[in-house]
Amino acid sequence: MKKIAAIILLGFIGITVNAQSTAVADSVNRGKLTVIKDSRLDELAKKEATFNEALALATKLGKGYRLIVLSTNDRPLAMKVRAQLLQRYPDQKVYMSFQPPYIKLKFGNYVEKSEAEAMRKEILKNKIILGNIYIVPEKIEIKPDKNKEGDQ
Repeated sequence: MKKIAAIILLGFIGITVNAQSTAVADSVNRGKLTVIKDSRLDELAKKEATFNEALALATKLGKGYRLIVLSTNDRPLAMKVRAQLLQRYPDQKVYMSFQPPYIKLKFGNYVEKSEAEAMRKEILKNKIILGNIYIVPEKIEIKPDKNKEGDQ
């Protein structure tokens, strides 16, 4: 009984395979293939490509360093130092946070510790901050380099 069932099963598989190969051969012989699709699919593909490009150029979080330039309970001093840093270095960001009773100013987004150290020395040289400036590891905003994206 098992042998008969196996032979019948193989027969059906053989017929199915033969039917599919015949259909493929017929379409190849004719040389035409008609695709019917909704035109909105092209619009959707364009929107998805635009979204993916924007996502690739978006700012990401990663490991890096920031400078703690000030920790004080004097708010006017903190605002003054923040304004000076933003005027002197407009391309950098200043992060201001309140951790009672202190206002802390963190400065910059540096991937390498050497970059943070160079900026620390420059700020001290320009005498914007008279106290100590500390380098701390943190999650920073990393902007993708447009030149690297074009090379790949």
